[in-house]
Amino acid sequence: MKILVINAGSSSLKYQLIDSDSEQVLAKGLCERIGIDGSCIKYNSSKTGEKKEKQIDMPDHGVALKTVIDVLVSPEDGAINSLSEIDAVGHRVVHGGEYFNSSVLVTDDVIAKIEECADLAPLHNPANLLGIRACKELMPETPQCVTFDTAFHQTMPEKAYIYGIPYSYYENYKIRRYGFHGTSHSYVSKEAVKHLDKPVEDTKIIVCHLGGGASITAVQGGKSVDTSMGLTPLEGLVMGTRSGNIDPAIIQYIANKEGKSIDEILNILNKESGLMGLSGRSSDCRDIDAGIKEGDKRSIIAFNAFVYSAVKIIGSYIASMNGVDLIAFTAGIGENDDKIRAAIMENFKYIGVSIDAEKNASTHGDEVEIQSADSKVKVVVIPTNEELTIARETLEIIS
Repeated sequence: MKILVINAGSSSLKYQLIDSDSEQVLAKGLCERIGIDGSCIKYNSSKTGEKKEKQIDMPDHGVALKTVIDVLVSPEDGAINSLSEIDAVGHRVVHGGEYFNSSVLVTDDVIAKIEECADLAPLHNPANLLGIRACKELMPETPQCVTFDTAFHQTMPEKAYIYGIPYSYYENYKIRRYGFHGTSHSYVSKEAVKHLDKPVEDTKIIVCHLGGGASITAVQGGKSVDTSMGLTPLEGLVMGTRSGNIDPAIIQYIANKEGKSIDEILNILNKESGLMGLSGRSSDCRDIDAGIKEGDKRSIIAFNAFVYSAVKIIGSYIASMNGVDLIAFTAGIGENDDKIRAAIMENFKYIGVSIDAEKNASTHGDEVEIQSADSKVKVVVIPTNEELTIARETLEIIS
């Protein structure tokens, strides 16, 4: 069975075509700058593996999806001969609120509930819906499913998701911690269990999804019991351009000092803070590393703040689960930056964590254990695969 996985952003559309039997990626690519001058599609030719890029005017997501289909069925680059070979479509949707704790088949009611959750993810849910509607128009007879970033975290107990504000705000507006990166945390935690010689229900795992957006999740017995992102993806770690946890009174303080609106300050906290704001250089850890080598003080500050924010959250989850069996690193930074992994793990010697420096420095996109032989806790680098998770869950639903 061939499943098309769609991840639609406000001006982008990522896709993968996956053979569900072999779990092989038959085709993948990215449409960029949708609705903006200079739109293009980047993809790997399914025939030759060659990386290609085509400049194509894509005023909306419907045209973008049509462009994807044209590439998928093209004689020179395509993976299929016709649209009829696509058996199902799986979509990533960021926010499902409290409505969804698993993937679901797309219906009019599901679409309406995704729209209701748009207030909670105004940059993401409307864009996700554009992808769903474009697929419904082009492939009306093909079953479609949605997988929610928030669904995996719906197992959190109330004590973990509730905020210390008047309870009426939860009752009236569902203000609570939801968490994100759920498809990644789900996939990585399931892979992590394979490294432990015990039943899943007895496992205590911490997954560190460290990328431009970063979150950490405590997974006990295979279920999310706490996670660092909150009502929105702004809460938690210091991130690429997001501030992470701050004293809420800072918002009022800056507003009074600089005459800015709440919207303007939230824009600063989301897009001008984190590694970017601290370093004044970049949101990319590779650039931060380069700055450290040059002796740049602010790059050092940014690096240390990022690491320390991760250490505090990991430590709190070890306490809340009363122990940990395995700590997993994933996503762009987690998979590729050995310096950050080492700096974080250096703080957990007190529970017997020990890293093998050679193993840690030699990971290249592989799933590998990096703890030393005498470590009491396993530490594993696990490349995430959100698209495969969506394909698997789509297959389960339509089957």
